[in-house]
Amino acid sequence: MRAFVLLLVLTFVLLGVEIWLSNFWHSDRSIARAQSDFKLGEKIYRENCAACHGEKGDGKGPEAQRLKTKPRDFTSGLYKFRSTPSGSLPLDDDIMKTISTGVRGTSMLAQLHLSLQERRAVIQYVKTFSPRFKMQKAANPIAFSPKPHESKELITLGETLYKDAGCVSCHGADGTGDGPSAEGFKDSWGFPIQPADLTLKPFKSGPEAEDLYRTLSTGLDGTPMPSYANVLAPRERWALVSYILSIATHERRRVMMGFVGEEVDGMHIDMRAAMAGMMDGGGRMMKDRMGK
Repeated sequence: MRAFVLLLVLTFVLLGVEIWLSNFWHSDRSIARAQSDFKLGEKIYRENCAACHGEKGDGKGPEAQRLKTKPRDFTSGLYKFRSTPSGSLPLDDDIMKTISTGVRGTSMLAQLHLSLQERRAVIQYVKTFSPRFKMQKAANPIAFSPKPHESKELITLGETLYKDAGCVSCHGADGTGDGPSAEGFKDSWGFPIQPADLTLKPFKSGPEAEDLYRTLSTGLDGTPMPSYANVLAPRERWALVSYILSIATHERRRVMMGFVGEEVDGMHIDMRAAMAGMMDGGGRMMKDRMGK
């Protein structure tokens, strides 16, 4: 009997050691993988992002000064384009969307020359610039109610809400962004900001009706654009979307290769960064340009 008990104890001990070793092995591999991803993210960031967003992620890269739409300061942890409620951190998928589709009219172009692995790695690196990502978790994304059938009545309701919800004060009576409260607007970083001209497409938030609905629901953190999630019911937000799309009858002036606004500047910046990377393979030329 004693021999059986000893055998049973020994079995449990050996099993425990095996489990511990397995966990240690997998933990060690996870740490190694995380370190590898961090190094990849840092490399991608320095070669493709630092020229605008700065080596420290503060939005003060060497190209930032001449841009009208200033690069995002990642140290604040404030992101305009999110699927999460106002004041919340973005999801990784939100940052991925911005990297993969760009922000129309600005120097932030779609970075599709980066592989999916590289984009995922740079997202994790970008998040290290703000302590918010260590202390907080992103909230659940907002719920999308079904889009109502487009109708004249829905647009009329949206027009009424456009006035009643105070959109006129910033975006103007005709949506051109010249409302009485628009003068002197600044964002959270102290830069002058102009309300969007809602008569011009494409919008920064994206080309789809769902992109506008998301903006109305989440707001644009760091700007005077608030969330209407607690003010307007889902159908009312869809009605406002329908009205905005009904007045967005003009296209932004397109220049070379169909670019609009500062997208041309973004192309030149990306080309210089790519050339620097090809010349030395390690981004040293970029570091030299930054005085590092």
